[in-house]
Amino acid sequence: MSASYFENRDCPYYPCHDGEHINCLFCFCPLYGQEDCGGSYTMISGKDGKPVKDCSQCLIPHQEEGYAYILSKLQDE
Repeated sequence: MSASYFENRDCPYYPCHDGEHINCLFCFCPLYGQEDCGGSYTMISGKDGKPVKDCSQCLIPHQEEGYAYILSKLQDE
């Protein structure tokens, strides 16, 4: 593991996704606001009826290699 990986097994929400190891460094994905984030998401209706992303099936920010991917996507903005 490297400095780009942090697993918080003491978090009350851990594990928030299925997987053997969950990288918690990006607990909330910095790519959430990007339509072309590269992750697997669906659009659902929010509490106010407006569409919001449901990223619960995406593991990009929770995999060790996801750190480099997210940084590269943020640099492309």
